[in-house]
Amino acid sequence: MRHLLSCSAIAALILATPAAADTLREALVSSYRTNPTLNGQREALRVNDAGVAVARAAGRPQVAATVGVNRDLTRSGVLDTGRGKGPVVSGGVDLSLPLFQGGRVRNSVEAARTRVEAGRATLRAVEGDVFVQAVQAYMDVIRDRAIVELNRNQVQVLTTNLQATQDRFQIGDLTRTDVAQSEARLSLARSNLALAEGRLLSSEAFYRQVVGQAPGQLASPPPLPPLPASADEAVRIALVENPDVIAVVRQAEAAGLDVRVANADRLPTVSGVLSGDYVNTVGGASAGIPRSGTQTTVGVNTRIPIYQGGLPSARIAQARAVEGQLLERTIETERVIVQSVRSAFASVVATRQAIASNEVAVSAAQLALEGARAERSVGTRTVLDVLNAEQELLNAQVQLVTARRDQYVAGFQLLNAMGQAEADDLGLDGGPLYDPVGAYRRTASQWNDWKSEGRYVPRSTRTVSATEEPIAVQPAAPVAGPPVTGVTTPPR
Repeated sequence: MRHLLSCSAIAALILATPAAADTLREALVSSYRTNPTLNGQREALRVNDAGVAVARAAGRPQVAATVGVNRDLTRSGVLDTGRGKGPVVSGGVDLSLPLFQGGRVRNSVEAARTRVEAGRATLRAVEGDVFVQAVQAYMDVIRDRAIVELNRNQVQVLTTNLQATQDRFQIGDLTRTDVAQSEARLSLARSNLALAEGRLLSSEAFYRQVVGQAPGQLASPPPLPPLPASADEAVRIALVENPDVIAVVRQAEAAGLDVRVANADRLPTVSGVLSGDYVNTVGGASAGIPRSGTQTTVGVNTRIPIYQGGLPSARIAQARAVEGQLLERTIETERVIVQSVRSAFASVVATRQAIASNEVAVSAAQLALEGARAERSVGTRTVLDVLNAEQELLNAQVQLVTARRDQYVAGFQLLNAMGQAEADDLGLDGGPLYDPVGAYRRTASQWNDWKSEGRYVPRSTRTVSATEEPIAVQPAAPVAGPPVTGVTTPPR
């Protein structure tokens, strides 16, 4: 089912790419490349990648060197061996190789890898949420622009009606009441237009926040891929594919491995050691006594914990509690996903029905308005009847535009809840997609102590325009006051 939806989504998005207007595909590509929430989550995933390298380092050999220069200040009694007081140059190299850590390293590495899988699922979830925001912003701008045009047209129609009503009032064909009714409807239409323009500005600002640029002329969105036939089918897909569910399950598995890591605190550890030392008496050496010497040592060190003040038990209890919390959160996430899927599916069904009904309502309202105007011309309808018919047509048109927006957004939300609203599913172009596996290989396999990356440069685009840039406030110059008399300046 996932592959069928993916292919349909790709085909739908490829077919809708008019050159004269910005498309939904372009908005999604821009969000994918420049959205700071998504780019920040990619860096958060790299933190998990580095956690694998940190865990692996605990099982690798450790090499350390020491160098010192010392001179004895005083020496007496049995400590006075007759040798010079120095200075003495000493150096040593120690190699320690962990042989047995009670399973701590193995379980730590496995827990870190599991958290990487959880992080990848979280990145998928954030990616889908950002795309939902982009679709919502795109459709909000289309809806609000249409509503502004409808209200602007309504103002023009009512302005013409008012002029005609005033003309007919002048010749005594209509009353002052008819003129007042027309004036009231025109003022109300102007108020609605101002509110619609305000909502449009708000929608364009949200589009700018999510997509990273101001909206231009927007093309109609492509049709959504086929959706499941029932809510139960959608829930079954979501419980397998939804990245939030996958992420919390992997986090719970990692917490279970953390319990094994805590258990290792009770077990002995074994390390192989190899050391070499060098000493050289630079000055003051006695006759017959060598000036320098070396020593090498090899052995096995074992540490057996006997009593640690209850620390292992406390850490195990802590890890168990975290595991229990995540197991409960798994069920909580499943509940949220089931609710989200069923809510989105119900919205899709309801808005489909609303669109069909509103299309009939618009057609009927247009016919009613034409009839009311014709009947008004022969005197069987009043001015108020015509005004009511015009308002009913406007309301039906606004509801139809809103229902179409709601149906598209709800359908995309349903795809996202099912885990099928990500870049791989939508077939976005505009360059290679982010590769979490490649980033993992570059980071998790790190073994060089001296390798480091340069300072991070943000990849997201700012949305502050040149006119919005803050102006640096210059400090005010001191105001010259009247001369002060009777005060002498001390000499420097």
